[in-house]
Amino acid sequence: MTERLPPWLRRPAKDAAQVHHLKTRLRGLALHTVCEEARCPNLAECFARPTATFLLLGDVCTRACRFCNVTGGAPKPLDPHEPEHVAAAAVELGLKHVVLTSVTRDDLPDGGAAHFAATVRAIKSAQPAATVEILTPDFLGGREALEIVAAAPFEVFNHNAETVARLYPTVRPAADYDRSLGVLAFMAERRPDAITKSGFMLGLGEEDREVESLLLDLRRAGVQAVTIGQYLRPRRACLPVCRYVPPDEFASWGERAKEMGFSRVASAPLVRSSYFADRLSACEWSER
Repeated sequence: MTERLPPWLRRPAKDAAQVHHLKTRLRGLALHTVCEEARCPNLAECFARPTATFLLLGDVCTRACRFCNVTGGAPKPLDPHEPEHVAAAAVELGLKHVVLTSVTRDDLPDGGAAHFAATVRAIKSAQPAATVEILTPDFLGGREALEIVAAAPFEVFNHNAETVARLYPTVRPAADYDRSLGVLAFMAERRPDAITKSGFMLGLGEEDREVESLLLDLRRAGVQAVTIGQYLRPRRACLPVCRYVPPDEFASWGERAKEMGFSRVASAPLVRSSYFADRLSACEWSER
């Protein structure tokens, strides 16, 4: 297996000064972004817009998913001022669509659900016209935690399936495929006014029939928006790439997803959950 990137995954150089400027502004507010922690290949493009996906609940995860670059271990206590800091950053950056995600915090009684809800409300108070998208962990499937999140005034709820069912023990050993589907189904039923969204990666060793089954399961769970992108190994300790999937296969999966009834689909090698999330939520996304 080679780690050399094919031509379609190579990104042109971006303005480093713009990237550094946004990073400095974020550090000044003691904020983290999943763009940085996950070593997203689109970081420079998004930071130059500027836009970013805020990483809540600290930067240390209680799980150890083998595709992820986020540090695992014992997290620090929650920052009670984080919701207001995120809201201030949204105002300062002039964001019209704010994306929130987090590390997984299985050490917290509610998994951080109340912190998510508080951050959404802080953003709505400071920037009423902004739409909010939340990309949450599974909260161990806890009904009370999900109810807390569901009561927040967001427009998009996202929880990523990440991969096909067979690969969960290898890729996401502390997660559960059916539990993730249950989270999505709960939110689709509880918040029919919001868009329910999920995403997954190709290139981890999945088979076509398994991808088909995953898409069908997501639709049955009430998912309306789906993102499909290429798995890229963020560091050597993570799982190797089994295959670099060519753009035409992503296009085919995108068409198949639309045939199944997904109303919003982004399927391309460099697609990530929050890549141009504002455009996808408004049905304006297209691979350029």
